[in-house]
Amino acid sequence: MFEAIDRLPVAVEHREGYKRDLYKHWNKGINAGDGCDTRKEVILAEALTAPQVAAGCKLTGGTWRNAYDDVDHFVPLAEVYDSEQVQWFAARREAYANDQASPDTLIAVSAASNRSKADKDPAEWLPSDGSYHCTYAATWVGTKLRWDLAIDEDERQALLGLAEDCPTTTVVYEPAR
Repeated sequence: MFEAIDRLPVAVEHREGYKRDLYKHWNKGINAGDGCDTRKEVILAEALTAPQVAAGCKLTGGTWRNAYDDVDHFVPLAEVYDSEQVQWFAARREAYANDQASPDTLIAVSAASNRSKADKDPAEWLPSDGSYHCTYAATWVGTKLRWDLAIDEDERQALLGLAEDCPTTTVVYEPAR
């Protein structure tokens, strides 16, 4: 994981001008004809037992690893904005906000977990389940590499600290188009 972290440029974050609506999210998803937006498609994709899908993509039944009631951007939108190396155009922001080409960009989570993390990076927040920290760090780094995002120095130090505890963890990603 150290090598992957070293590939991330270090830069000061820039929050000025951030607004959540700069990132058009929950568009029609990858299957525009199914009536489900990106959020519902992520929830469906993560189901262990598929729910029934009624008109308007109303979901009933189904099972998941954990109780879900929200979809989270693994690297939060505000953090992405802070980490853009050059200002993104609207189309790239929408592509990130609805990225289903990677299983890591969007994840089904509980609303409580989503609120707890908010727009924090690994220097400020980690999941309460310590057994997930290595996966969390690798996914964070992979998502940042996928989207050519920078990290700030505090974030870098936190990731390096996590990497010390994760000697066999590999970072996997494909650059976004």
